[in-house]
Amino acid sequence: MPPARPPVVAIPVRNEAQRIGPCLRALAAQRGGGPGHVVLLLNNCTDDTRGAARALAASLPFGVIVAERIFAPPVAHAGTARRAAMQIAAALAEPDGIVLTTDADGRVAPDWLANTLAAFDAGADAVCGRALIDPADARIIPAHLHDDDRMETAYATMLDRIHDLSDPDPHDPWPRHTEHSGASIAVRVAAWRRAGGIPALPLGEDRGFIRALRQVDATIRHAPDVMVSVSGRIDGRARGGMADTMARRMVRQDDMLDDSLEPPRTCLRRARARAALRGLRGLPHGGNAWHDAADRLAALLRLPVATVAHMARGRFMGMAWDRLETLSPALRRVPVRRADLPMCMEEARRIVRSLLATPHALPSYVGSATGGALSGPLTTSSR
Repeated sequence: MPPARPPVVAIPVRNEAQRIGPCLRALAAQRGGGPGHVVLLLNNCTDDTRGAARALAASLPFGVIVAERIFAPPVAHAGTARRAAMQIAAALAEPDGIVLTTDADGRVAPDWLANTLAAFDAGADAVCGRALIDPADARIIPAHLHDDDRMETAYATMLDRIHDLSDPDPHDPWPRHTEHSGASIAVRVAAWRRAGGIPALPLGEDRGFIRALRQVDATIRHAPDVMVSVSGRIDGRARGGMADTMARRMVRQDDMLDDSLEPPRTCLRRARARAALRGLRGLPHGGNAWHDAADRLAALLRLPVATVAHMARGRFMGMAWDRLETLSPALRRVPVRRADLPMCMEEARRIVRSLLATPHALPSYVGSATGGALSGPLTTSSR
């Protein structure tokens, strides 16, 4: 269902007098129509970002709302600012509208809005786009960091393919990506409210928001054709953020991969367990088939059947899964050493090949593929 009025874009801003112009001009250059309004939430700015935005506002094809806030130092971060910006934007968009957020140092692609809205037309409640480092900034980043990033991204994609094949999501079909960057997130206002808005976290508010959306069963599309170019600066605004990470890795590469990544067989177990929970919730409660499926899921999670049976009946599939995943000793997060990446990548490829070669063995939610044993040709144990 298309929004009742043009979407609204929310942008948290901290001292971006030099970059806010290119950011706004990119939004003005959208093909097929742009946003109705852009909300700039100026977060403890000490430069002339306000003047730069106001000087440009009259020439833009959308309304610009500049909201200035002085937050106490402990909460003067992107999570607080993005949350406040999206609250203003949601009020403008109205209950059946759409709110998007990006970063003040970003420049969205000319088809950013059109491709995002196309994903909503296909049934999404939220759309995640890709954030790509500006080519000029990318040239100053050492080649070995680019190589490491490509390998890590390829591994993340392979793990996601395991999820796609084991627990397909009709609202997020392959191909897709794995990013949850605040540089490109869009959401229906109704889903935004249901999830409680962007969490006011000092770091990772974007990932936290996607987790909150999943907990309330929002449909999320990771659209590969929705893109924004962001700066590759190493003097970032958020301590511990992307800029700090790049600066640290220029001195010494991290020994561990991103904490969202895990060994392939744990990934496979996680995907099959989630598929099993989805199937369990689709069965009439209390029948033999339901009890059998609950037993198999409990074995897969290594949890008491009573715990699984109770949590599986929660209002939202996403919330039930989040609680079971947190409790399960079988799904405890195990970090992956960078030195082990080639070995893990090869094992992930073998799992994907096996899943592609035996489509009849993909989880039917109540069939043998949801059982406790990870049987078949996947014989290499994870580290």
